[in-house]
Amino acid sequence: MNFATTSTNFVNLLHVDNWVFDLDNTLYPATCDLFAGIDARIQEFVARTLQLPPDEARRVQKDFYAKHGTTLNGLMKVHGLQPDEFLDFVHDIDLSPLDLAPDIAAELAALPGRRYIFTNGSLRHAEQVTRRMKIDHLFDGMIDIAASGFTPKHEPAAHDRFLESTGIDPAKSTMFEDLARNLVPAHEKGFTTILVRSTKDWSREPDGARPAGPGDHPPHVHHVADDLAQFLGTARVKRADAA
Repeated sequence: MNFATTSTNFVNLLHVDNWVFDLDNTLYPATCDLFAGIDARIQEFVARTLQLPPDEARRVQKDFYAKHGTTLNGLMKVHGLQPDEFLDFVHDIDLSPLDLAPDIAAELAALPGRRYIFTNGSLRHAEQVTRRMKIDHLFDGMIDIAASGFTPKHEPAAHDRFLESTGIDPAKSTMFEDLARNLVPAHEKGFTTILVRSTKDWSREPDGARPAGPGDHPPHVHHVADDLAQFLGTARVKRADAA
């Protein structure tokens, strides 16, 4: 497969029947800064749960994220944390930044086949975000971290559970994601991989765990998108009435 080099190319996705989207900083752009609220809530939860001062809680949070794929996974493995309280706490945020998100409903609705969300967040968070964006009705399924067995998306087992849940054929599917490492298993399983890039680094993560920025295009990524709505609007897709 020839790799695209810019998000403005007319990308050929005529083979795609299944469209898989990450949620945070993918379906809405990182420039909305919604994830800053989640990030702050995670730090607060770590500080409260482990009885740490804010700076040390921040260090532990980012260390767990880099080593374990999510802070939650680190807390579960290292401290035996039960996940429900964490997920409820960190996703209790103000959703008003989503009012700045571009309207992508028309582009999503025009995609042929089935559409899914695959997220390291909770189902409740995915439902609230998509409802605020008025796109919740456009998805055939939302696979959250619980449905993945609390396995982060950079691990192949999470993708195995996603495929078991949905029954889709990776060869006829594409996955959109803002974290390049989460696309490694998708590429290995045969998905067409699309990296959503941003000029905003929301993470302050260590190297290898950072979101994609301008110019990032790892070898396991087939295409890049600097503007998701534009990418979807210009990609060549199967007609809805095609066999």
